[in-house]
Amino acid sequence: MGQAATLPCRKGGTYVTELYEWFRKFLNECPSGLITLHEFRRHFCNGTVGKESAEYADQIFRTIDNNGDGVVDFREYVTAISMLIEGSTMEKLRWSFKLYDKDKDGAITRSEMLEIMQAVYKMSVAASLTKPDPLTAEECTNRIFQRLDKDNNAVISQEEFIEGALNDEWIREMLECDPNTVKMERPVTGHTVL
Repeated sequence: MGQAATLPCRKGGTYVTELYEWFRKFLNECPSGLITLHEFRRHFCNGTVGKESAEYADQIFRTIDNNGDGVVDFREYVTAISMLIEGSTMEKLRWSFKLYDKDKDGAITRSEMLEIMQAVYKMSVAASLTKPDPLTAEECTNRIFQRLDKDNNAVISQEEFIEGALNDEWIREMLECDPNTVKMERPVTGHTVL
């Protein structure tokens, strides 16, 4: 099981108002108070490039679902969104590591990395965020492993992942989850958060 999600601690009335708006919209979109994978995929795909982003949506859902119960509650949702929008580089890299570490064993294998890279590449090409084939997903994965797997044990530890991303701009851009690829805006009356 994952760790319990904690809400970010910020002071001030605007944050309370913002949190209330997020909660209100969350319940409007998901009256049960929970988001299933199907609902998340639908909202995520509508906010990005359609069905081309479904595989990536699945990985993001798995990462947001901290306790692994197959649904995302408001706490898990707002914690992830807040961190992706306002988190430090270290927090974002820790979260990104969880995204790539599919089996949650504390290490990223080449196949785990390749699976995410293929999903991101497919979505990026569909959204015209990248030119078709600047580097294939396989080439990106190989380059990342060559640069990050310092002990040559065929897996990337969280320490290798974070250290490598902090020391190499190309790696950081490739590995950091970019909230600009999806609609994750601050709640404003009349706009959808999901």
